[in-house]
Amino acid sequence: MKRNRTGALLTAIAGAAMWAFSRMSWISAEYNDDLSGTGQAFITGAEWSTEITAVAVLLIAGGVAAFALRKVGRRVVGAICALAAAGAAVPAGLLLARGADHERIQAILTAGAEEAATDTSSSTIANWAEITGADVAALGPVLTLLGCVLGLVGGVYLALKPGDDAPRQHKYEKEAVRKETIRSDLKEEPDSGRVMWDALDADIDPTAEGDFQSPRPTS
Repeated sequence: MKRNRTGALLTAIAGAAMWAFSRMSWISAEYNDDLSGTGQAFITGAEWSTEITAVAVLLIAGGVAAFALRKVGRRVVGAICALAAAGAAVPAGLLLARGADHERIQAILTAGAEEAATDTSSSTIANWAEITGADVAALGPVLTLLGCVLGLVGGVYLALKPGDDAPRQHKYEKEAVRKETIRSDLKEEPDSGRVMWDALDADIDPTAEGDFQSPRPTS
């Protein structure tokens, strides 16, 4: 069970880390608005790559579910989490390698321009504003990549070493154990009315088990 817990914990921790790091500011963009002049806006990791949030939730849910699932289920969950974590690493990796595309920055910042008209705290900009520069804050993407790696390791570990299931007797095994216990009781307490009724309930002929005696009537 330790292996199962290790993989599940790594996966859940990775999801929580990715969720937190995706809330950090990844990009600071400078823009020029003909009406309001120049300004600066910020884009978080969740805004730049919406799939990161979805993967983070998936990893957390997968890690929690692994504690309740059987061995095969843990393998499946581990494989899914590993693939999802690997896929979530792509946007952060590309951002660090290629930088931020100005057209995409403008699309993100102008996406809610109309709704943001009365929201002075929003980072959205006017549709006609021009992006003049962009800087990538590497800390957020790097930490998110580390979270993805942790999720990948946790998922693979869970898939390859899901641990053993807790013993769970099959119903036929339980029935066999129950009958054996009743037979033993018949030998030890052949005159017990309770044991006789237990035997009849379990389809055991009490007269064929040991030295059976009819239960003595009570006065």
